[in-house]
Order: sequence, then C-alpha cells, then structure tokens
Amino acid sequence: MILTGREIAREVARGRIHIDDFEDARVEPNSYGFRLGGTLLEYADDVLEPDVPPRVVRRQIGEDGAVLQPGRLYLGATAECMGSDHYAATLYARRSTSTLGVWIQYSAPLGHCGAVIPWTLEIKVAQPVRLFAGMVIGKIAFWAMLGEHVRYNGRYTGSTDVVASRLALDSAASRGGAP
Repeated sequence: MILTGREIAREVARGRIHIDDFEDARVEPNSYGFRLGGTLLEYADDVLEPDVPPRVVRRQIGEDGAVLQPGRLYLGATAECMGSDHYAATLYARRSTSTLGVWIQYSAPLGHCGAVIPWTLEIKVAQPVRLFAGMVIGKIAFWAMLGEHVRYNGRYTGSTDVVASRLALDSAASRGGAP
C-alpha cells in the first residue's frame, strides 16, 4: 500500500520517515519531491568490466548548471538524505523532468527498508539538457511492507553522496577473490 503525501508528512513528523531538509511545499498526492545534489559522476573508461571498480570523473554542478549530453550515463545524488526503517521506497523522475528528455532511476528505483541515504540517481538525457543543483528532479514514494521487516545492510549502506557502481565487489566475491 502506497502512502499518501499527507501520510508521508505525518510519518516524517513522527520520525518514522527521514527526509532531511523536509519542506511541506514538496509534498505531492502520493510522493515527496526531491532535489538534485551538487555532484555528478561520469565513468572514465570506454569499456566497463563487472569485476573491475570503475574509474570516475567527479564534477561539481556550478552556478550555471551542468549540460548533460546524450549517449552518456551520469550519476547524481539526491540533495536530501531520505529513507525509513518502517517503509520501502521507490524513486521516480517527475513527469516534467522526463518530458524534458531526462530519465532518472529507470533501472533501480527500489529503496529498501533501512536505507536512509542520499540516493544515487542514474541520469540519461535524450538531447543536451542543462540541470541545476537544487532543482526538484524526482519524487520518492513510500510503501507499507507485508511480512517481516529486514533492514537493508548492503554495499551502499552509509553513503553520503553519489556512489559509482560497486558491482566489482560482488563479482570478486562470487569468484572467491578480492577486488
């Protein structure tokens, strides 16, 4: 069952949902609008290998924004640290963001119970688009869970900003080696 926006606001006030820098104006009917943080990552390698940690280029989004180009994957982060020990979450682009040709979280929108972090966003664009740090770019929805709650304790626990893929840690572990 999805929480309504007003219920999200009530659960934030109760301390059962964490959204730092919470603003009532960003409460939507069934979600909360989140902002783009100030850092973007791009992969530096032409070919990415699943068992090799990727090299990244980190850049700050300046006052004039950052122009993103098609054919590239960008990683950004939510400006807010968000999550809950009581609910699962899903992250989506805003309709006005996606109809501008900006796609975020198209393959990994699920936020597990217990993950309270600034969420890393997968960002692709259809044509050159300028994005600004602090712009409302997406929304988070919270879902009641059925069954025993198991807190997330994965590779991204404790993230404080945008994080590159950590698939190499899984690949090395599945082969019995170290990354």
